[in-house]
Parts: sequence; C-alpha cells; structure tokens
Amino acid sequence: MASNSRRDFLRSLGAAAVVRGAAAERPNILFIMADDHASHAISAYGSRINRTPNIDRIAAGGVRLDNCFCTNSICTPSRAAILTGQYSHKNGVYTLADRFDGSRNHVVKELRNVGYQTAIIGKWHLHTDPTGFDYWNILPGQGAYYNPVFIDRRQQKQHQGYCTDLIGDFTLDWLKQRDRKKPFFLLCHHKAPHRPWEPAPKYARLFENQNIPEPDNLYDRLEGRARCVAAVQMKVGEHNTKRDLKVDRPAGLEGDALRKWAYQYYIKDYLRCIQSVDDTVGRLLDYLDEEGIAHNTLVIYTSDQGFFLGDHGLYDKRLMYEECLRMPFLARYPAGIKAGTVNSDIILNIDFAPLFLDYAGVKPPAEMQGRSFRANLEGRTPGDWRTSMYYRYWMHNDNDHHVPANYGVRTKRYKLIYYYGKPLGMAGANEPATPPEWELFDLEKDPREMRNVYHDPAYASVVKELKAELARLQKEFGDTPA
Repeated sequence: MASNSRRDFLRSLGAAAVVRGAAAERPNILFIMADDHASHAISAYGSRINRTPNIDRIAAGGVRLDNCFCTNSICTPSRAAILTGQYSHKNGVYTLADRFDGSRNHVVKELRNVGYQTAIIGKWHLHTDPTGFDYWNILPGQGAYYNPVFIDRRQQKQHQGYCTDLIGDFTLDWLKQRDRKKPFFLLCHHKAPHRPWEPAPKYARLFENQNIPEPDNLYDRLEGRARCVAAVQMKVGEHNTKRDLKVDRPAGLEGDALRKWAYQYYIKDYLRCIQSVDDTVGRLLDYLDEEGIAHNTLVIYTSDQGFFLGDHGLYDKRLMYEECLRMPFLARYPAGIKAGTVNSDIILNIDFAPLFLDYAGVKPPAEMQGRSFRANLEGRTPGDWRTSMYYRYWMHNDNDHHVPANYGVRTKRYKLIYYYGKPLGMAGANEPATPPEWELFDLEKDPREMRNVYHDPAYASVVKELKAELARLQKEFGDTPA
C-alpha cells in the first residue's frame, strides 16, 4: 500500500509539473480596451493634447501599431468582431441594436477549452450574457460613470465610486484570486472615454486654466466631400448637447465661434476621462511587476475604434475617415516582443482572436476571417501580408447622428469610400432618398483627407484599380455589395 501511495504521489507531482510547464510556455493575456479612445490622444502616438505615461509604458516595453483598423466603427459590432474574428455580416452584429449570439464559437471559448482561465470585467455591450468566461462582472449596456451598477454573473449590485477606478479594482481583485497554476485570458474593458465624458472628481479641474491645442482642420466646412458626409449631425458645438458640455450655450454664439468654444469644453472632459484610464493601466502594470509575471504576460492596450477629436469639425466615429477607422494598439510581451518597436502593417480587429489563439498554441477555427499577426508584432512580417483592408458601416442615417451607411477599401496610399444611399421610403415613409456618392483620398499627398479626388481625371486609373480591389475583398470575405 505504501508503495502504491508513493507511486500515486509521484505521478501527481509529474502531472502538476506538466501543467506548470504548459502554463509557462503559454503567456497570460491581459487585454485592456477603452471605448472611443483615439490614438491621437495617446502620447506614445505623438499626442499634442495630453500625456498618457502608463499607457506609454506598454509601447516603451513592446510594439506600437500605426495602422490597426476596425472593420465597422461602432461599439457593439467592433466588440463582436474582436470576439469572433469575423466581419459583421458573418457574426450577425451589424449595428448597436444587434444582439450577440452567445451560442456561437468565439475566442474565449477556444482559450478556455485549452486550459486558460477566462474573465471579463467592465463594458460588455453585446446585449446578451457573456459566454465562455469563468468569471464576468460587467456594466449593463453603456453603464454609468458615477456609482455604477455591475452585473456579477447575473447578480446586479450598485457600487459607490467612479466607474474607471472600480473596473481597475475588480480587475486587480480577480488577478489576486486567480488560479496561479493556469494561464489567464483577462479582458479589462473600460467605459471611458465614451460620451458624455464625465470625469472622476479628482480630475474635474484638470486642464482648467489651459487651452487645449485645436486640430488644424477644426473649422473644416467639408467642402468637396460627399454631400451626405457634410450633412452628418456630429459637428462640434452645433450638435453637442448640454450633457456633453455641462454648461449652457452662450446666447448668440454661432459658427466658428461656437465651434471654438464648444471644443474646449468637450475635449477637456474627454481627456480627463482618459487620465483615469491611464491611472488604472499603471496599477495593472505595477501588479504584474510585483507578482513577477510581467515577462510572461502579453499586455495589450487598444480601443474599440477611433474617434474624431474635433478633426474635420466633428466628434464621434462611424465614418471611414482615419480618425475613427484607426484603433490604437500597443502590445508588450518581454518574452517575445522587442521593446520600443513600431509596426506599420495593416492589422484589423478581426485579427485579434487569431492572435490570441496563436500565442496559446491553438489553430484558429476555419470560420475566423482574420489572421494572426504574432510574427508582425515580433518583427517578422510575412511576405504575403495584406496590403489593403475592407470596411463596412451598416447603420444608415441613424436617428442620432445621421451618418450614411458606407463601405470602402484602404490601401497604404489610397482610400475609396462608397456611400450607397437608399431610395425614397426604403427605411420609412418619410425618409428622403439618398443618392450614392463616392470619395477618394490620396493619403500620401493628403493625410488629413481634406480633398476628395474621386472626380479628378488624374485619378481615373486609381479609381478603377480600387473598385476592382473593393470587389475582390467583398468576394473574399463573403459580403454582398449594396
């Protein structure tokens, strides 16, 4: 009996060693995602308007992606694309109103199946309960900035405090209670800096006596752009609400003067919200250092899409313009990524899920449309890497911002956008007809997208080539042209 007990004991030690060895080979993954955090409000990306020292720590210790793009610039669809590795027309989440089907396979389920412990804390915003997670503690819908309600595995509870700080607290609590024998996949999803930009009390007066630098095209009239773009209702000042600005609009203030005044109010609160996010990132990085697990933890900071920071005189996102198409993406993994590097390859949010699986040693399921960019992060861009990307936004003339549905193609140099319009009455008896329109931008000569050259004869051959590439990408990804 004693001999058998000893053999069983040794066998159990061996099994434990195998588990520990597997965990050491597969990194922990900490995925931190903000909401609407534009890359040009991160100092690692050269921000002129704020400093983000803790987020910058990830860039300094790893890699910065300069051409990471979303495939549908709105919250719910982008989150579904990240989970599934699929475009909206494949995962079924086209708009803010669409519910994510939790019975679908997605990256969290795949990682959990191979031994990762999985958790999400913060903003979920997919209208159904999370699936595939060992633990979840999420905001209902958008959630509140102050004294928010959280849903902890179906139990709702209101917490006192500021939402960003609480998400940081709950994330650290989970890390401290995790099973240290297993690798983890932890999603820390912030509500901030989503509209209406309500900062923590400690930062309520930050920037109070400063003028935040204006973008060089704050007073853009959108002349020469598609008429439907010029008609969008997300212009700074003109379409900001009192909830956005927290003060009454001065009587008689209009035009450029109104835009100048409103910009300072909204951008300061936006940046104040980011300050709390940066603090939380610092707390998480410090914990990894203190635990001695930073070396084997892949840390990512991103946002679900970009955001207009007064660029073109606009706020919000949805369009295919650079400011809302581009996602910040900073990654640190000391065991595999060289510190202080920069990558300019075209990366998409549908690539995130295959990346996570690659680091876990798992082959992505066939239904995932993205591709792992681990080699790109590690300085070895594959020779057959994509040179163009496909984008599609589906929420035609929503009641709030009146942004037209559109799709397009972006290459390293050019961007072609098609606003496909709708005939009279298609979305309602009183909705006017909206004719199709095109925009073409030469990003090399016009990086700020100020001049639409679609009708310029000098670009006729470019238009032809890009339309062919657009058709090719739609076929490749199984989308149907409008």
